[in-house]
Amino acid sequence: MNAILYPVAPSAEAALGRPLGRAARQREAAALAGEAVHFVSEDVGPAYASRDAALDAWAGRVDDERPGKAAQPALEDRFCALREVTTGAAAPPPREPAFADGRRWPPPAARPAATAFRLSVSYWRVGGGDASIDQARAARRRPEAAGLEAGELRAMARQPLRPVKPQQPLDVGLFESPAPEAPHILIPDD
Repeated sequence: MNAILYPVAPSAEAALGRPLGRAARQREAAALAGEAVHFVSEDVGPAYASRDAALDAWAGRVDDERPGKAAQPALEDRFCALREVTTGAAAPPPREPAFADGRRWPPPAARPAATAFRLSVSYWRVGGGDASIDQARAARRRPEAAGLEAGELRAMARQPLRPVKPQQPLDVGLFESPAPEAPHILIPDD
């Protein structure tokens, strides 16, 4: 097989340890789970201060290109990856342009944000998601939006965007006309 077989599981930890099965496509994953599934990528496990420490801890799960330790998982097992994430304090607030001394932006902060390496697992999560959760762009217009909890806001931010209404058909402009043999194709006219 020449496709990645993603685990079908209720959580990232279960995807690593005891998945319900493995599937390349959503319909295969839904058949294994017996209910709706959606594709997610989540960080799992502890954070490691260096890439080498993370590669040693997750040997066999991710590509390791270090000399003497080179290893690659099989093609169907490439559902894990190492990601560099920030740790500690949140990112600094955006800075305003300075336009001073011939420079547009002020000098950068003395220290960059601290980072660590975590294992990211991509898998088919069992359950089609919470359909009752509004999208952030619709929820912010409601009067109750000021009282939302932090967890609710995070859940809204993780939802995929859905169209508010169906896309309207394209307008035929002044210098365009439909092709006689294929009316769905517009031809530029001079």
